[in-house]
Amino acid sequence: MTINRRDLAFTAAALATLSAVPALASSSDDEAVAKNVEAFRQGQLTADGKALAALCADDLSYSHSSGKVEDKQAFLAGATDTSKTKFLSIEYRDPKIKVVGPAAIVRFNWVGEQESLADGKKIPTNLHILMNWQKQGSDWKLLSRSATKL
Repeated sequence: MTINRRDLAFTAAALATLSAVPALASSSDDEAVAKNVEAFRQGQLTADGKALAALCADDLSYSHSSGKVEDKQAFLAGATDTSKTKFLSIEYRDPKIKVVGPAAIVRFNWVGEQESLADGKKIPTNLHILMNWQKQGSDWKLLSRSATKL
């Protein structure tokens, strides 16, 4: 591959433009991401596959606190399978959202409770969550998620 001066100059100009983008992020982006984060929480709580699918990027990488990593299809299958457990509560505590150009970094403490349908046992969860959202057109989509047990 040959790189000429014109290509190099174009690349440098593009990088300079991208480095200025974070300053252009608006509070409307913050609000849109916050709205989608809450819609995602509701979708998880109610196992609403249609709502979750609409919020997730096609290239989703969803990592559980166990280390298991799923693509969009596997995540949706697991999130909507209510044959073994159901969520009783999910709370996203102390969310922090930082929009950086066409990306948003979201961190929060997940506190939830599930119920095992086999024996009625309650299963508490306390996790730290990192979500990365990407602006695709005018929509914000969840691109990746990672969880760590607390």
